[in-house]
Amino acid sequence: MKYGIISDIHGNLEALKEVLAVCKQESVDKYLCLGDIVGYGPNPNECIEIVQDIGAVCVAGNHDWATTARLDATYFTPDGKSAVTWTREHLTMEGFGFLNGLPITEKTEEFILVHGTLFEPELFRYQNIIAKAPNSFSLMDRQLCFVGHTHAPLILIQTNDNVYSSSERELEIAEAAKYIVNVGSVGQPRDGNPLASFCIYDTDIGMIDIRRVKYDI
Repeated sequence: MKYGIISDIHGNLEALKEVLAVCKQESVDKYLCLGDIVGYGPNPNECIEIVQDIGAVCVAGNHDWATTARLDATYFTPDGKSAVTWTREHLTMEGFGFLNGLPITEKTEEFILVHGTLFEPELFRYQNIIAKAPNSFSLMDRQLCFVGHTHAPLILIQTNDNVYSSSERELEIAEAAKYIVNVGSVGQPRDGNPLASFCIYDTDIGMIDIRRVKYDI
């Protein structure tokens, strides 16, 4: 089974289309979306519709819930608050209902999905500090947890009591380890690389592959 895993689309329709075109070329079977479908970009409704059309298993991001007022946006940056206000004013009722109904976490038989951290996910913290990763690893009853939110790809690995990060973007899963995989951002990368970021996970060979793709900026 091949999974296409996307996060932080942020209303960027052009980037989303390019990512899904690559996923189609790679014969992806199912899609997972780690939240923040909306915010900042000008096409929130179109992006929501596409995520629905591909049947993605989806969790809520902070922008998704802030747009529907399910999350208090007072801690957002000024730009973030402006994005929430604009998106709320342009969102369809159908889109509003979809975002408002998204769960904070989701589990399949093989992995866990969350936007920020598995530890206190409702606080939407960044999972990018090795020292704090054990809080989430201790809650994992699956080998894999896919996250987003930071807009920068990162793989955290736990073996026994050791936690470390990997700079590899193509990684074979080891049976004795647990993994927290940040797939990066489709629509607004923040790691110094403007290319859209996403992940393809092939369960048949146990391979994580974080990809980058150009889109019309």
